[in-house]
Amino acid sequence: MDVIAVVGFDGINPFHLSVPCLVFGAEQPSPELPPCEIRVCTPDAAPIVTTAGFSVSTGFGLDEVAGASMVIVPSWPDPELPAPAEIVDAVRTAHDSGARVVGLCLGAFVVADTGLLAGRPAATHWKWADVFARRFPEVLLDRESLYVDDGDIVTSAGTTAAIDTCLHLLRGQHGAELANKVARRLVTPPHRAGGQAQFIEHPLPATGSRHPLAETLRWAIEQLGSDLTVDRLAEHANMSRRSFTRHFRKTVGDSVSAWIATQRIVMAQRLLETGDYTIERIADQCGFGSAVTMREQFSRALGTTPSAYRRTFQGPGARPLP
Repeated sequence: MDVIAVVGFDGINPFHLSVPCLVFGAEQPSPELPPCEIRVCTPDAAPIVTTAGFSVSTGFGLDEVAGASMVIVPSWPDPELPAPAEIVDAVRTAHDSGARVVGLCLGAFVVADTGLLAGRPAATHWKWADVFARRFPEVLLDRESLYVDDGDIVTSAGTTAAIDTCLHLLRGQHGAELANKVARRLVTPPHRAGGQAQFIEHPLPATGSRHPLAETLRWAIEQLGSDLTVDRLAEHANMSRRSFTRHFRKTVGDSVSAWIATQRIVMAQRLLETGDYTIERIADQCGFGSAVTMREQFSRALGTTPSAYRRTFQGPGARPLP
């Protein structure tokens, strides 16, 4: 029987623990599917305490991991805390024996702790991407994808991207038809368009900040529908063009044009999430110039279309974009 080992530990999120059990577990709606056993394996086969406060006891220890065909590590509770040696050794040993290793969300940190990701691409939750890059500079971090399949090692972005990843793995093992059936049972799309960029928060500069550029940045956000140039922003900040450009890059970490382009995308996201404006009106309000330009820049930045983005955040009843 095919065995999938899910590594469990104290502080585990119940949602992340349940995802592989739901996607690969006994409730799969296909009598043709080869038998598969899910084993949640914990240190010393001891009960683990979840973030919700309840305990989970399965009776499987980490020694069971070595014989699994796939090892799944759910989200690790603390991205700054290295995984203990017993978990790291169990995952590495299973990989050396031919198992496919999967890190869901912050589970990618545990996989990286094994050293198996050195020189290889990986994904993790966008909120902790900088921490991941600092702790594992040898890993080729993909900040955009919902998941990265590098053959024997698969890593994913945060939370519901764990479902995307498990459905992807199921699709690769048993075909799209079965994966689609499981997705329908879970009431989730079989495949989501776009990457993590569409879910990243872009907070506005803090109101009342004493930084010399704070008011200009907020003013620029209010003027996105107009022709914003470096000279206009420098004039508003009462600086020379050269001084403003230097201060801007030091403060924001990007060029003026790149920052304005990002803010226009962010504004378009908010309008698509909350209203039923036409794409022409959104393009005009955000300063794209035309609906065609907005579609191009939106798709390039977020990996999805404005229509698909609106459906994602407003549901299937959202007003379609012409």
